Amino acid sequence: MAKKSMIEKNKTRIRLSNLDLAKRKALKAVIMNKQTPIDERFQAQLKLAKMRRNGAQSRVRNRCEVTGRPRGFHSRVKMSRIALREMASHGQIPGMTKASW
Repeated sequence: MAKKSMIEKNKTRIRLSNLDLAKRKALKAVIMNKQTPIDERFQAQLKLAKMRRNGAQSRVRNRCEVTGRPRGFHSRVKMSRIALREMASHGQIPGMTKASW
């Protein structure tokens, strides 16, 4: 089980990234557009740099929803490999069985 503080910190990052998503996209569009004047692009870059770091999508860590484990994450089921194997063995995931041959 992961530390509760790390799980909560990641939840905060998810919330902040959803809040800042539209503003970040707008600023990045201005920065990447080569038709806008250079000083306007520079001002947009400064505004983007002043925004909070935890508002960036790249700061969000994929974590297992069952255990909070950050490594071995399967995005299809949003679980770590260990929790996935345990739940599949107990038949708790519909349509998934443990392979044996």
